[in-house]
Amino acid sequence: MSDTGRKWYQRNKSKNSSDSLSLYIRHTYQSLNHWQSFQFKLFWEGIVVGIFAGLVISLFRYLLTKAEGLRISLYEQLTQLPAGYTAGWFAALLAISAIMYFLTKYEPMAGGSGIPQVKGVILGFMRMNWLRVLWVKLTGGVIGLGAGLSLGREGPSIQLGAVTAQGISRVLGRTRMEERYLITSGASAGLAAAFNAPLAGVIFSLEELHRNFSAVVLLPAMTAAMTATFISRLLFGRDLTFSFYGLPAIPQDIHMLYAVVTAILAGLLGVVFNAGLLNINKFYSLPVFTNTWRKILFSLLCAGVLGFTLPQVLGGGNLLVNELALKPFPLQLLIVLLIGKFLFTLISYGTGVPGGFFLPMLVLGALTGSICSGVLLSFQLIEASHAPNIIIIAMAAFFSASVRAPITGTVLICEMTGSFSHLMVLGIASAVAYIVAQLCGGKPIYEALLLKTLQSHSTPDPDVVKEERDIVEVPVCSGSQLENKRIKDVAWPARTLVVDIMRGQEQLVPEKNTVIRAGDFLYILTQTETAEEVRALGSDLRNGEKQ
Repeated sequence: MSDTGRKWYQRNKSKNSSDSLSLYIRHTYQSLNHWQSFQFKLFWEGIVVGIFAGLVISLFRYLLTKAEGLRISLYEQLTQLPAGYTAGWFAALLAISAIMYFLTKYEPMAGGSGIPQVKGVILGFMRMNWLRVLWVKLTGGVIGLGAGLSLGREGPSIQLGAVTAQGISRVLGRTRMEERYLITSGASAGLAAAFNAPLAGVIFSLEELHRNFSAVVLLPAMTAAMTATFISRLLFGRDLTFSFYGLPAIPQDIHMLYAVVTAILAGLLGVVFNAGLLNINKFYSLPVFTNTWRKILFSLLCAGVLGFTLPQVLGGGNLLVNELALKPFPLQLLIVLLIGKFLFTLISYGTGVPGGFFLPMLVLGALTGSICSGVLLSFQLIEASHAPNIIIIAMAAFFSASVRAPITGTVLICEMTGSFSHLMVLGIASAVAYIVAQLCGGKPIYEALLLKTLQSHSTPDPDVVKEERDIVEVPVCSGSQLENKRIKDVAWPARTLVVDIMRGQEQLVPEKNTVIRAGDFLYILTQTETAEEVRALGSDLRNGEKQ
């Protein structure tokens, strides 16, 4: 520990009456001063997180599979039974809405996708009661998706993995800095186990959640994702999420133009989808929806009607994607399915019940690609064997435009379809859709939802969160406000201290004249409410300065 840090610590220890804060700072300093052993410890803890997260997500997947199977069988039987049985099912939906309402009110942090909440916890804006979120998310997710709401398992899986990791951290008595690394690892394990996609799990947690690719984040995220995937495959086998078998290579000719056009269309629809998610509350502000229970009841009644008229739009939708991959659909039906899935996903997510839109988003991308391939086939511009290629291109592009995580979208579709030979074209499509979303002024959906949640003051104990101090890891990007500046010349927020600097494998003792270089990782003690401002210093470009 540097002399400056030691003096600061002693001064604030005497000023602050909180013994837990002093203990947290001391333990964090010890971790930084034993950096190599700290990394090794995170490596092994990542394996532990992967084991428990893999088991939790596997249980979630198993229950979801059973619930969705029961729903499909139920609707098949109801069509053959007298009307009284159908009335009984709608009465059951009324009871289910009451249960979902209770769960949503009991633990608000378990509502919705769960990914914005995980981002909020990692950034220090939110706190989660891990045990309550765990059982409420698992129970609510199974009931809601089993009843037919158009929600996905991946968002809940990510949050379930994150709270499992948080629980392990609390049991082991880890610091908040170390806990954030473990939560990122748990989120990585959650997505990996949900889709048998370990690489996508790692990249998503780094690209979207942590926004940091340092080794101290990467190692536990990788071990957790790989371990959770091993557990998942041990229990469910190695089957791919989507049945795109034997995809042909995409010719390097006019087909690339078709891919770009498809990416543009999917990107535009992704922007519209985001706008719908962010504004669905305007629909639910109608006078008829006087409370949350009525919203949930309305969505479940819609599910009941759609179960008899358009059952393909119920649930997550992975079975629909498999059908699109294996057989052609009439163009008119594809348009109806796209509109139905789009609107019902907004209606389902707007209720705030546990469940994500990650998988429904991919289904919307697949439907968009099916429509594009249908048009191309009708004009004989492509062969029928290339229709599935257009579908997966649209899926990657839709994801990239909505989430604004093109690397994750590219790798995720490759892993879910089992074809890495399409990596280049999927990467191009993701980049094109990303640019389309940027030009349209669209916002990354999970960041926008997190901001909306914070602005609604729905975070638990917001004043307590603001009063806490935390050590945050800040990567210094080339051209940022911190590059080539001495520590004393930086306009730090109040009550902020640089406690450590990692430059490659070298650990530097920060002094006031230490020059910060691009590629450095700074460890900074600051108030939680100013943590994001401190992080921004390492990534925001300097205005009006020569690069």
